Amino acid sequence: MRNVFVDGYNVINSWPELNKIKQYSFEAARVELIEIMQNYSAYHGYKIFLVFDAHMVKGSIEKKERMGNVVIVFTKEGETADSFIERYVSLIGRKIEVCVVTSDSLEQQVTFQRGATRMSSIEFYNEVKLTGHKISINTKNSNASNRVTIEERINEDILEKLEKIRRSH
Repeated sequence: MRNVFVDGYNVINSWPELNKIKQYSFEAARVELIEIMQNYSAYHGYKIFLVFDAHMVKGSIEKKERMGNVVIVFTKEGETADSFIERYVSLIGRKIEVCVVTSDSLEQQVTFQRGATRMSSIEFYNEVKLTGHKISINTKNSNASNRVTIEERINEDILEKLEKIRRSH
């Protein structure tokens, strides 16, 4: 299974829709990103680590919450999302497939040296948009193929009676 580490605030600041939401509420932007990551993860079967900085929050301890294949991480006081990602990539980067999503060029370089592939937040945005489009097409195709007409669902005698009623009015 591919593991994708996403620098949450880096992505929020880079994606147009999330950046717009952030202007009103960081919490709403985080919630939207989590929902997007759940869909992306479910479609591709990836495990996503969505990492948010809490290093400036006094007394903050590291918190993890799992929602399906998405692990939401708030770092502890004094730890940035970059340092959390670097630590985890150092542990697993050469053992399993890892991709790091951030536009921080230094972070990209460090994680690449530790065995991960890297993707900028904008490249990831385009990939996620394409995935959303594929999900939409698959959903429409699935709904169209599952559509059942009334003629297929009711008894022929009843159908004839309904047709007679329709014609008499």
